[in-house]
Amino acid sequence: MRVLFAFENPLPNAEADAEVFATTAKYLAPHTDGAWLHAPVAETSTPEAVSQMTGIPLVRAWAPLTPAALRHFCCGITIPLRKAFRRADFIYTRNLWVSWVSILCGQRVVFDHYRPWPDQIPPLQYWLYKLFTHERFIGSICHSEYTRQKYIELGVPASKLRCVHNGFEPSRFAAAIPLDEAKRQIGVPPEAKTVVYTGRINHKKGLDLVLDAARQLPELTFILVGSYGEGPIERMAATLPNVRIVPWQTEDTLGRYIFAADVLLIPPSLQPLAKFGSTVLPLKLFFYLGSGRPILAGDTPDVAEVLRNDETALLVPPDSLPALVEGLKRLTSDEALAERLSNGAREHSRNYTWAARAKKIADIITHWRQSPPHGPGHWGKAQTRNWLAQSRRWFVHFVRTRSFILPPGNTSSS
Repeated sequence: MRVLFAFENPLPNAEADAEVFATTAKYLAPHTDGAWLHAPVAETSTPEAVSQMTGIPLVRAWAPLTPAALRHFCCGITIPLRKAFRRADFIYTRNLWVSWVSILCGQRVVFDHYRPWPDQIPPLQYWLYKLFTHERFIGSICHSEYTRQKYIELGVPASKLRCVHNGFEPSRFAAAIPLDEAKRQIGVPPEAKTVVYTGRINHKKGLDLVLDAARQLPELTFILVGSYGEGPIERMAATLPNVRIVPWQTEDTLGRYIFAADVLLIPPSLQPLAKFGSTVLPLKLFFYLGSGRPILAGDTPDVAEVLRNDETALLVPPDSLPALVEGLKRLTSDEALAERLSNGAREHSRNYTWAARAKKIADIITHWRQSPPHGPGHWGKAQTRNWLAQSRRWFVHFVRTRSFILPPGNTSSS
């Protein structure tokens, strides 16, 4: 199979979507008979550097870098003009616009994304249904079972939808740093008990709950890594002597903070999933697994797909301050528990490398291409009622907030 990987944002960049797509393409390309990458190039880079990073020949997108909406539009409208578009057996993309244009121009498409778009932008539901059930839409790789179910509810044949979780790069942990040494490297006393969070620091990540826990646990040192400047979380943390805010780190320096953690924390909150709709199965989860450090997270529908309570992590009820406080106390005082969870996480992580993800996707695509056509989708009265009801809620939400994304918590059917 010959594949044109199509990405709509400049490469390289440090955002999670770029890491997921570029790394998946890098590991999936060896399973093909030929591959190309269609993407814009960041101002600070060159086409040669992007090709070297991914190991795939670059077809530079004919698109301006800004504004983003125009960039996305141009990436889609110009991709059919490229020779690689015509040579490929299908387009592999995470962009709905690119998918639609490619199908209109006679190409086949494999889609790969984490967002449950039917819930988040309900007015698109019928169009999404028509796109995903088109005969040239080969199938969709969903990053979670949570998202996959949303498309099944839309009426898309389940056989066209496969859940393949994200992964991590094992080489990033090849040179593990002992806990005490890692603490020294980041300026923390070896005897301090550390709770480390990595990722974007903002109000959408459930970090207000973490700061509340820090107030009740002055004996613990909370290290929040991923600040882009002064925001509400940074201002709240400034009053807490046991909370340390650290700027966004590069791949080369982030490992020191991971290895310095007595506990790696995924804020146990439903807010990122159900209130803001911004995160489904955070990418850091797989990175945490690979580190072999103890993990504490919330028992939320997406996280529970990968982590197992008392086996690979300590999962606590979401949005419960007492449960979070008690869980942190347990994990920082019970060395046997911490070691058992660390070992469980390290063993479980073998299923979630980028190489393993690419192999699963390659096998799925081969199966899709060799199988008879998928059965028809189903759009009936229930889907129509849901479409209209959720679209009304979306419109009210948009008028109030000017946000195009309707959080899942606001999308219950009527």
